[in-house]
Amino acid sequence: MGVPAFSVVIVRSVIHVIGGGLAGPEAAMQAARSGHPVRLYEMRPARPTPAHQTNNLGELVCSNSLKTETPYSAPWLLKEELRRMGSLCLNVADRVRVPGGHALAVDREAFAEAVTASIEQEALIEVVRDEVTEIPLDDIVVVASGPLTSDALAASIVRLTGRERLFFFDAISPIVDAETINREVVFQASRYGKSVNDGGDYLNCPFTREQYERFYMALTEAQQHRGHDFDNPNYFEGCLPIEEIARRGVDTLRFGPMKPVGLRDPRTGESFYAVVQLRQEDMRADSYNLVGFQNHLKYGEQKRILRLIPGLERAEFLRYGQIHRNTYINAPALLTGSLHLRSHPNIFFAGQLSGVEGYVESIATGLMAGRNATRLADGADPLTWPRPTAHGSLAAYISGANPDNYQPANITFDLLPPLPPEEASRHRLDKKARRRRQCQRGLEELSCFLEAHAPVAS
Repeated sequence: MGVPAFSVVIVRSVIHVIGGGLAGPEAAMQAARSGHPVRLYEMRPARPTPAHQTNNLGELVCSNSLKTETPYSAPWLLKEELRRMGSLCLNVADRVRVPGGHALAVDREAFAEAVTASIEQEALIEVVRDEVTEIPLDDIVVVASGPLTSDALAASIVRLTGRERLFFFDAISPIVDAETINREVVFQASRYGKSVNDGGDYLNCPFTREQYERFYMALTEAQQHRGHDFDNPNYFEGCLPIEEIARRGVDTLRFGPMKPVGLRDPRTGESFYAVVQLRQEDMRADSYNLVGFQNHLKYGEQKRILRLIPGLERAEFLRYGQIHRNTYINAPALLTGSLHLRSHPNIFFAGQLSGVEGYVESIATGLMAGRNATRLADGADPLTWPRPTAHGSLAAYISGANPDNYQPANITFDLLPPLPPEEASRHRLDKKARRRRQCQRGLEELSCFLEAHAPVAS
């Protein structure tokens, strides 16, 4: 008899990912692609949240926009880096995009369904529909439970970090039924003509001065929802409710979500005192969200006041605006540039819980945390992305901002390092050229980084 052949079975560590929003599925897919089994926990539907409406992974709760696609802008750089690293969520977003001017807007239902299908079809990922109430300290974990982290898990994070959790308040914009929009009043156009459609990517509700002042007065006098969480709200400045903006002055809305600049009715050439923009929600174009119109008004008040918007006089709303509490940790006091806890190198944080603001920023931190979790499982040191990249700049902010005044951040050129003095001097009179070069440098650094640290599936 011959000697029996034996196959060597390599048992790989299970990576635990907590949270099924954007960062969690991205982290899970990155780990699975490297050959690691992943257990992805999502508490819905066993434990619903105040903001989610489905049980899908990757549900976009607020806007359906993943920010600008204008080349050589900071958000463009972050998305371009994600595409070059094979991001699950960016790939899905590109497949289900809807008209959004210079922004990457998506059909939110199709997006979530596609993310869910991708995760459920990946053989190495087990989706566990249950609430995690305690972080497993002996395993490799990516905590990406998001801004609506349950109280039990938040308490576990407090015990783990030894610090009180932080919070701020975030808001959701209303969605209107497309069939109830008065097309004789609204006009189709994009600001400054920046559009992927010939007719423009937005529907625009135009105001005269008299109409604006009537709307403004009704808004400032409207009744809000109240509750113990809202006695001293700590709003994130990038997502203020419209009634809070209005309280800062009669013209603040006209310089914010209702700014009319760059918009003219193509039918008449007329410009207006103020404009509310409606952005397509899905590929069927049967619903639109009111851009920047997040609020915390009572639902009856919302219906009454939003119907004062020209073109929405008989509007039916599929979803009203909401405000919810968002939880995030004091990351600079707790995390390294590789996104793991200084006190527990096997525990990573990603997404809005780490203190980034925005869908794409959440995806980016999920990708970094997922890849670093696999390196740790393989016995290698976690990586820090190059500082000139958008990913590296986000991680540097998360781990290096002032912990005494930590605020959630989107990717901006303020986070990217400046050009070296010799380069800056060549571009000092042209900000556009300077920023273009910053983006080019980031992509060059990313290419070298990926070549040196390419993940190997096994």
